[in-house]
Amino acid sequence: MSGSERTTSPASEHVDTEKSLAPPSPPPPPPPFIEGGLRGYMTVMGAFFALFGAFGQSMAFGSFQLWYSQNQLLTYTASEISWIGSVQLWVFFVSGAFVGRLFDAYGPTLLLASGTVILTFSLMMTSLATKYYEFILAQGVLFGIGFGLLFFPSMGATATHFMKHRAATLGIAAAGNGVGGVVFPIMLQRLFNNVGFGWAVRISAFVSLACGIIATATVSSRLPRRKPGPWIDMSSLKDVNYALFVLGSAITTLGIFVPTYYIVKFAEGSHISQTLAFGSLSVMNAGSVFGRIVPSIMADHIGTYNTLIPSAALMVIFTLAFWFNAHNLAAIMAYSVFYGFFSGSWFALQTSCIAQISKMEKIGVRIGMAYTLVSFSALIGEPIAGVILTRDNGNYTGLIVFTGVCLLLGCALALLVKLRINSSLLTKV
Repeated sequence: MSGSERTTSPASEHVDTEKSLAPPSPPPPPPPFIEGGLRGYMTVMGAFFALFGAFGQSMAFGSFQLWYSQNQLLTYTASEISWIGSVQLWVFFVSGAFVGRLFDAYGPTLLLASGTVILTFSLMMTSLATKYYEFILAQGVLFGIGFGLLFFPSMGATATHFMKHRAATLGIAAAGNGVGGVVFPIMLQRLFNNVGFGWAVRISAFVSLACGIIATATVSSRLPRRKPGPWIDMSSLKDVNYALFVLGSAITTLGIFVPTYYIVKFAEGSHISQTLAFGSLSVMNAGSVFGRIVPSIMADHIGTYNTLIPSAALMVIFTLAFWFNAHNLAAIMAYSVFYGFFSGSWFALQTSCIAQISKMEKIGVRIGMAYTLVSFSALIGEPIAGVILTRDNGNYTGLIVFTGVCLLLGCALALLVKLRINSSLLTKV
């Protein structure tokens, strides 16, 4: 028995050695990518409703800015009141990296459900607020958290379902922002006067609740849940194109929200009725609906950066050349619609530009991290504009110049990224 063992053992060892030297079997190929499909288009619809209820409310802050300055916060300056909206935007932006990481680990559903509850609760608390710090906590901090939990999973999930038509579908989803921005200022202005501030805000909360429920039920991600990466993806920060684009976005964010915050107050200061002043914000947001859809469709044909950069340049031109001379109803409405269109293009294509220079598995974390990094610009941009307005005793010249210069610098950095990708101006990028 022992001799037999000795004669067979070398052969067995030889076979084992061959097995150990054999190359490992390749992993199974990933499932084929399916462009859109039913789940993809349901996700676009759900993302549209999420942005309608969350971003639409945020874009309507100019309505609150004017109302607070004449009612609950009568003794506060425009800069102090704008801090409420700036805190809201900062919390929203800074939550991006955290929500993006949670999205990678758990998918969108739980995040959307949590965001719906928090955003609705924040509006209910806003309806009861009477003191400045209460508005900061309810409409600033709490709303910003709910906003982030609705926005980032919706846009991140939409990006996973599309490649060929990614810009167009993200633009359609982002159009929910503009549609909400049209509806909420008109609705709030009427409700403020008819049912009072408290019930006006509560009704808007119920609208957002319904939108959040639809989003939670329909938004899904194509990617499997996976272990989240680090809170800060250092490899992305070393990517020069990504770093330059985020820097450009941060500078742009200093100015891009200023017209939405101050156009109502500007219009009323031009001796326009309150109803029409509120309407100027709705017109601006109506322009952004088309600005999110039309350039996004164009981007799939001529390139995302090739569409973003001319839109950003026109946004600068209309701000610096047109807003200066907008002192009657027709001029204000014209500026509002054109600025809304071209700023809407920036909002819609920004996510696509990041996705274009990112690997599929890093889209979520890169989008979230980008928004976190630009959050501080969102925090200080509107208060800086308010300080300039106060310093100039209500003259809007300095505020307009500040807005235009920020937009111009952001546009220049986006152009630099495009030229780094491909120096030919005619190549699709």
